[in-house]
Amino acid sequence: MRTDWTALPEAVMKEVADRTDGSHAIPAAAGDHAEIAATVTGANGKLFIKAASTDFGVQSLRFELGVSEAVSGSHSPAVEWHFEVAGWLVVGFEHCAGPHADLSQGSSDLDLLGEALVALGDTPAPDAPLFTPQGRLGFEHPAMVGDALVHSDLGPANLIVRSDGLRIVDWAMAVKAAPWVELAMLVPWLISAGNTPAQAEEWLAQFRAWGTTDPKVLDDFAARNADKWAAKAWKNPAPWVSDLADWNGHWAVHRLTR
Repeated sequence: MRTDWTALPEAVMKEVADRTDGSHAIPAAAGDHAEIAATVTGANGKLFIKAASTDFGVQSLRFELGVSEAVSGSHSPAVEWHFEVAGWLVVGFEHCAGPHADLSQGSSDLDLLGEALVALGDTPAPDAPLFTPQGRLGFEHPAMVGDALVHSDLGPANLIVRSDGLRIVDWAMAVKAAPWVELAMLVPWLISAGNTPAQAEEWLAQFRAWGTTDPKVLDDFAARNADKWAAKAWKNPAPWVSDLADWNGHWAVHRLTR
């Protein structure tokens, strides 16, 4: 549950205002990884600011801060500053404005995503605490172990198209794993955009990591991830959980019957 921006202590608000030379805030419309997330505008421009005060929230945001500082570059927003005051951890990120990526068949945004995936596949995991595949997914397989940086949540909401290319935001769930894990976790998002499972796999076939992965490994991944999300949907009626269960289920059935 997000906390309203105005609930921040006065000391935090003052520190933000000093750093931005103003603090007109517009809360983020989506996402729930941070207790507070907002676009803040001041005389120095715009920043995207996240803040947390609970033990879990601070731990999660500190994790995202460490990863973001390590990978900050052409495909991820830069960390402009961070501070801790009055029990709050506050991080100011580069503001990335633009539409969310369209992952449907024929979209030019898929080309931008493809370029980003190639770059990520060649990016070694930084020297920062990252999730293990089992810690992120809830199941394990020896083939998931690797040294690549895996964002693990490349849904359209985390893909922002700008005039200078694609920005990948929200690195709160980054994983150190084999490169194919990123591609496998992208399948349900491609299906969510209207691609069939076969079309999603056809697009992913352009990447070396996909072609060199044992099909039986992909079968196992699809089946176990589908089972996980089906169990989640049974316990949690939220529409987004049901959607992910459906998309992962469609892929698992495709792998089983292909």
